[in-house]
Amino acid sequence: MTETTSATPTPDALAGVLADAPFARLVATDDGDALAAAGLLARALRAVGTPFQVRVSADPVPDDADDGVAVTVGAERGAHAISGAGRPASTDAFAISRALGVEPDPVVALAGVVAAGSVPGTDGSGDALAAAEASERVRRRPGVAVPTADLADGIAASTLVRTPYSGDPEAARAALAELGLPVDLDDDAHRRLASLVAVDVADADGASARSTAAVERALRPYATDGPFETVGGYADVLDALAREAPGTGVALALDADPSDDLRTAALDAWRSHGLAAHRALDAATTGRYDGCVVARVDLAGGNSPERGDPAADAAAVLPTVARLVRDFRSPEPVAIAVDELTGHLAAAATGGGRATGDAATSGGRAADDAATEPLGLGDACRSVATEFGGDGWGTAERGGLAVAAGADGRGSEADGDITGALAALREAL
Repeated sequence: MTETTSATPTPDALAGVLADAPFARLVATDDGDALAAAGLLARALRAVGTPFQVRVSADPVPDDADDGVAVTVGAERGAHAISGAGRPASTDAFAISRALGVEPDPVVALAGVVAAGSVPGTDGSGDALAAAEASERVRRRPGVAVPTADLADGIAASTLVRTPYSGDPEAARAALAELGLPVDLDDDAHRRLASLVAVDVADADGASARSTAAVERALRPYATDGPFETVGGYADVLDALAREAPGTGVALALDADPSDDLRTAALDAWRSHGLAAHRALDAATTGRYDGCVVARVDLAGGNSPERGDPAADAAAVLPTVARLVRDFRSPEPVAIAVDELTGHLAAAATGGGRATGDAATSGGRAADDAATEPLGLGDACRSVATEFGGDGWGTAERGGLAVAAGADGRGSEADGDITGALAALREAL
């Protein structure tokens, strides 16, 4: 199924459909923006008394909705969709909620905006930022966007940055110790921290020119009264949960006042996800090809036993590895992360990507992305997967595919050929 099967309705039009619906089924793509958007819609539906169901899928297909309305969030599918193309899905969900007569949570909306790769106040998120600032729920300050009060923990596991100490909390703690930061951080201390991270991202071995723009998304964060320390940290948690623990992610997005247990579960899943992604990239073998960079990883060999099934880990973690390579290591427009032993790969493209840094605040895309359109990665992955007897999924800017794996969860030539699928995908791109 391609990504061009429906036209995204205006917020008022979709609000009208939902207002009259006896039941609503929301299916979101497995990313932080779609998860936040689905949470906003679900909260609005609950406020107006409309029963609903929410689920997350790597390749969402609208449910049969004979008894109600099905809405796809993050992909352009079905009769009713919030595609997230052109601007974050969370901005449309925020507007739809207001059209339903409900005042949505602006912090959740802004977290979705950051998860989409945008900056609060741009790409249609001005109303959400204005609402958050008017209610004094956010305050922009110097520093780095992390979800935790423990800076070393936050920076080591964050997937908004890629530093020499990413994936290693003790190394992050040692780097911070050299700054001599006070216990209670003032703006000057936050600035020193931001400078350290920005320099270490840019100077890291293998850092691409794109990394200096990508790190801007994590700097000068919005502190918030939400369940996490910053809006950007909230976004990072949502993005990890969408693939690592979607049930926890849905519960978090739906809860206006998450309990300590839910917050702890969310942070545990985020931390495990971020550390696994960075450690996989630390041990990866990378190669540059015409139009893409490929990172070959071994999640089964590098993971701790408690992470469980290697194939499930690959499906969850590879998209984050691909995004990290795209943003911080790849001089090419496409990054691909592949785990040959589990028969999985994930791809991320810059084409049509949203703005970061100075380009975003001026209303435009990042300079290296502005001249290109999305490459249709999802459709390319589906096509290649069909050729190799596997499964493919994705959107215009990201995709994935898997070939059959053996009974032990590790692929083999007899079960499938992810190497051949990778070559075919490179050719398709």
